[in-house]
Amino acid sequence: MNTPAGDLPAPSPAGAGSADSATAEQGDAAGSSRFPSAGAKWRAVASAPLVALVTLIAALLVADYAGFSIRDPDGVAAGYIAMVGSAVFLLVGLDIAIRAGRRTGTRRPSREAMREVRRERWTRERGLAVGVALISFYVTYFAYRNLKAAVPLVRPGDLFDRELLDLERGFLWGTDPAALLHSVLGTGFIAHVLSALYVAFIVFLPLSLALFLVFSEKLQTSLFYATALSVNWILGAATYFMIPALGPIYADPALFADLPDSEVTYLQEILLEDRIAFLGDPANGPLQAIAAFASLHIAMSFTAALAAQLLGLDRRLRIALWTWLALTTVSTIYLGWHYVVDDIAGIAMGALALLVARVLTGFDLSAARAAQAPGKST
Repeated sequence: MNTPAGDLPAPSPAGAGSADSATAEQGDAAGSSRFPSAGAKWRAVASAPLVALVTLIAALLVADYAGFSIRDPDGVAAGYIAMVGSAVFLLVGLDIAIRAGRRTGTRRPSREAMREVRRERWTRERGLAVGVALISFYVTYFAYRNLKAAVPLVRPGDLFDRELLDLERGFLWGTDPAALLHSVLGTGFIAHVLSALYVAFIVFLPLSLALFLVFSEKLQTSLFYATALSVNWILGAATYFMIPALGPIYADPALFADLPDSEVTYLQEILLEDRIAFLGDPANGPLQAIAAFASLHIAMSFTAALAAQLLGLDRRLRIALWTWLALTTVSTIYLGWHYVVDDIAGIAMGALALLVARVLTGFDLSAARAAQAPGKST
């Protein structure tokens, strides 16, 4: 994913006009972490933690009902906090260097120029707000994993795969969408490409979060996006309980028998083994993580693409995100992770997450987009 360059001011040319540009840049940097009011500030800062708290309480209650204790057995959530936190720290340094270079009109700004940008833009207040949003996102993810694990215990024996298979076959006069994609795209090299793309989501999601947290000109934008991603977790968990399903690869594995072994086929096998182990011993087994409806890959990707579109970010970034969404949609169906209706529901969920985040944070989307217009200072 590319840096959201459209969210940054245009570079200041060196020469006679650079002093005026530097003054404007200083004014932007000084105001980049400010909010219209103290109330608006705390509302935005508290939104992601609120989502995390609600999701965590839900996970505690559901896990207690299902008969197991919430946990992070493989340390994934904690590991992500450490890894993405470190990445954010490094990106902050890059953000400072870029802004200092634009201010001074040089590619190698002085340490004093960088210290000045750091003092103005990366205040303690902004740093804490970004840190809280990051931690809240992964606390929500931690709770989400436990909610997802509990689905087969809360709704034992309830699976809607047959209905979902029949539904999408009805759309194509008896043909499976996955089979159609296999016949059009083939089952050789393209399978490995789509497999790599699907697995790359594990990089895309934290990268998009880190880039928005660091490079967004206004702190409100960072908090709005982090909250929207967090909301996707709890919405996704809710849909799993509404319509429990395993996905085409588990409901009708013969459809995917011609696909070569790949990282995805290995992952699908591991997830099935974990589900069997969890159902055999919920108190001590690994958390099961199979759930098809709705697709969070699509929801998160659509949230990122639509947010970039609504904010009027750089055109190249928007094209890249919409392309990513399209390819991810194809991969989810081709590889058997999701039904078409799962992806449609994922798009609706991603849009709803942005709406909920806007309500929670009080983010003024129109003003943020206007600030991106040519000739506007943010």
